[in-house]
Formats: sequence, structure tokens, C-alpha cells
Amino acid sequence: MEKTIVFFGDSITDCARSREFDNARGYGYVTMVTGELGTKYPYQYQFINRGIGGNRSVDLLARIKSDVINLKPDYLSILVGINDVSADIDIQNGVSADKYEIVMDMIINEIKTELPAIKIMLLEPFVVRNARTEYSPEYPNRSFEKYTQEVGLRSAAVKRLAEKYDLTFVPLQDIFTAAEASAPYVGYWVKDGIHPTAFGHNLIKQEWIKAFETMK
Repeated sequence: MEKTIVFFGDSITDCARSREFDNARGYGYVTMVTGELGTKYPYQYQFINRGIGGNRSVDLLARIKSDVINLKPDYLSILVGINDVSADIDIQNGVSADKYEIVMDMIINEIKTELPAIKIMLLEPFVVRNARTEYSPEYPNRSFEKYTQEVGLRSAAVKRLAEKYDLTFVPLQDIFTAAEASAPYVGYWVKDGIHPTAFGHNLIKQEWIKAFETMK
């Protein structure tokens, strides 16, 4: 019997995936993971993308019943946090670092209560320097230093929760920081400081696969 893997998150996971057909998983790392695992382990896994662009941690909390628990996955991958920061910086509708940790704890606790055998992977939120994450007259609260500080707080929260619940933590920030530092031009790996290019999605895929192989 195939085991089910659900990918839960925001636009970095969504990547224009279909809302009608689960086999149309978008153009990002989810499809790349599907291709690699499906080739290496044919007929062993079902892959379901439940990313939604613009989602914050509180939005994931609101839909865990329909998009995780009801699907009864064997494995769950979660990546969320950048919108908790960007919405706060741009339109003052984000989720503070303290509340983010509380909400993520609630998400994990409820899922593990309902699906005690599930294996969960937490991906680290990340950000890199780009026009989107710098100061602009239109968004005077923006600065890369602010983004770095706030994303770092959420990264630390994800690490603590991974330790608390004995979950798999997938580091991404240092990988993207190093990749951007050696890139041929700004935006090569992450086009706007937040959303990866195809090359950036492949970096996530590589780290995801490495982590998954330790969970199987």
C-alpha cells in the first residue's frame, strides 16, 4: 500500500499547484521531490501538495483538519513563517514571533494527537537580501536587517519545536545564504528574497530528500 506524504505551507510550497487535481503539484520543490522519490521508490508513495500562497501560521492552523488530518498522511512536511514576518512588516497583519511559536505548537500537537504514528518534518523559514526585503518608500518598515531578525526568531522557534516533539528539522537559511553569496547575480537562487527560483527549489529538494531518508 502506498504511503501518503503531505506538503503543508505557503506560496513556496504552493507554486501554482492545482486545487482540483492532486497530481498537478506545482512547479516547485514538491514536484521535484515527487519526481526523485517516485523514480527511486516507484508505487510506494502518494504525494499531496497543500501549500497556499500568502498563508501564515494561523492560516495553517485553521485548515489542519481538512488539509492534513482528514488526509491521514504517513509523513508531513511543514514550511511556513515568511508571511508571518512580511505581512507584519508591510501591512501590520503578521504573526509575532511569540505567537508564531504558540500557533506552530498547537498545529503539531493537534496533528500528533489525531495521527500519533505520523512522521513530521519541519523546514526552516529563510530570507535573503533582495529588493523585496530592502527599504522602499512604499514600505518604509522594510529593511533586510528587520527581515533577518524576525525570520531568525521564527527559525529558532521551529528548532525548539523540532526538539520538543522529536521531529526532523531541515535547515535552509545557511544553505540559501551561502548559495546567494556565491551566485553569479542577485536573485539567482531566490528571485525576490523570499520566493526561490527553479535552482532554489532544487536546493530545498536536496535538503528535503536528505532529511526524508533519515525518517523512512
